[in-house]
Amino acid sequence: MSPTPHTSGQLTEEQTRPATTADDAAQPARTGRPDAPAGPTDRLVVERGRWITNWQAEDRDFWEGPGRPTARQNLIWSVFCEFLGFAVWQLWSVTVIFLPDVGFSLTTGQQFWLVSLPPLVGATLRIPYSFTVALFGGRNWTIISAALLLIPTLAITLTLGNPDTPTWVLFLIAAAAGFGGGNFASSMSNITFFYPAREKGAALGVNAAGGNLGVAVSQFLVPIVVSAAAFGALQPNLPMAGLFWIPFILVAIWGASRFMHNLSHAKNDIAGSLSTLKEKHLWAIALIYIGTFGSFMGFGSVFPTLITMTFPEFSSFQVLGAALSLAFLGPLVGSLSRPWGGRLADRSGGARVTVATFLIMAVVTALVVLTLPLENFWLYLVLFMVLFTLTGVANGSSYRMIPIVFRLSVSADDRVGHERKASAALGLIGAMGGYGGFAIPQILNASHGSTGAFDVAFWGFAAAYVGFAALTWAVYLRPGTVFSRANV
Repeated sequence: MSPTPHTSGQLTEEQTRPATTADDAAQPARTGRPDAPAGPTDRLVVERGRWITNWQAEDRDFWEGPGRPTARQNLIWSVFCEFLGFAVWQLWSVTVIFLPDVGFSLTTGQQFWLVSLPPLVGATLRIPYSFTVALFGGRNWTIISAALLLIPTLAITLTLGNPDTPTWVLFLIAAAAGFGGGNFASSMSNITFFYPAREKGAALGVNAAGGNLGVAVSQFLVPIVVSAAAFGALQPNLPMAGLFWIPFILVAIWGASRFMHNLSHAKNDIAGSLSTLKEKHLWAIALIYIGTFGSFMGFGSVFPTLITMTFPEFSSFQVLGAALSLAFLGPLVGSLSRPWGGRLADRSGGARVTVATFLIMAVVTALVVLTLPLENFWLYLVLFMVLFTLTGVANGSSYRMIPIVFRLSVSADDRVGHERKASAALGLIGAMGGYGGFAIPQILNASHGSTGAFDVAFWGFAAAYVGFAALTWAVYLRPGTVFSRANV
């Protein structure tokens, strides 16, 4: 039976039923990816395994017909799955502060490793995850990547109730939480195939912001859940830090399986990705992105620990018998400010906004050190809220630079083309930027281990932000360059 024409903007059962013909019925069941022939624009052609074979986002008739509601449906579930990925990715950032309360004996260095291992593994996984959508299909990989989140959450559920659990086991579980960090690359790669060029920016912005919010929600809910689940006991119920997320992960697996689609035209662009590695601007912007997104992830991971170690009396507040940490406010404002960074970049240029933001970040970071002798927690919190907000703005502005830079730097006769290189660069730069989430906790750990304080680390961060600003100005804003003339 052929799918019925699309008329209402809503997907009907007929429109999502696998398209078959009499000849198809006589053939063995298809395995693997269907081809992508030209197809109708008034309906979807969906084959076995929910493969859409006639996706034409750039065709306005198709987009305004079955295209837009289908893309929105996939975006909603992509955001939910990515949100859970970020939440699991950052579980240890808040769980680690409760470990001493339940009998785990850990050194300061071991606590910092538990915080920094998930960003390290997550950033590394983003590289292969960039290719998984084209290899397996967006729907299929979303199901798999969501299911992988069960590994760290189940492990936390089964082990954190026993303080005799070996430290190396805790390290393995923390590393497994990195599965959640890889989800960003595959989710962004998947969504970019669904939307026309004129709407990609908005869709990717929603997808990224929705994922980033998982950091804030995790840091907000986990202290409440583990303390409320203690039912009046003096010790928090740490296994709940993992168990709480398992039902949501199961819903995500079901939703991705039931409502998402694979696109037959999404091909694995390995040639484009490999050729992009030869572009010097990939490495320049990746270094800049380490300073922007890496700062967001690094400070997001370590902020609960910083509060606990610097202002222990403010590590949590009791609200109706449940513990509430204010550390979640940092990732929250950082996530919400990211779209504003993109908007400012559209108006004033991404390089100009990025340079200005880096310089202000340097000043704020220096103020964190200079005001510590005042021992004022609320001033400390406000300064970090400003710093997190700036990381979000810089995330948006620096990411906006990527397609423009590659359009200007890739020659017209390049056989790969600037669009394919820019698409590959988006994933690779996002992966490299994640390493800042590992570096910042480790630098803070080294500073505390050698001096007993974090001052040296923060002065180093301030100097690094000045260096990032200088790099951005020299390459993309310096008068007389093609990038400054184009207001990159």
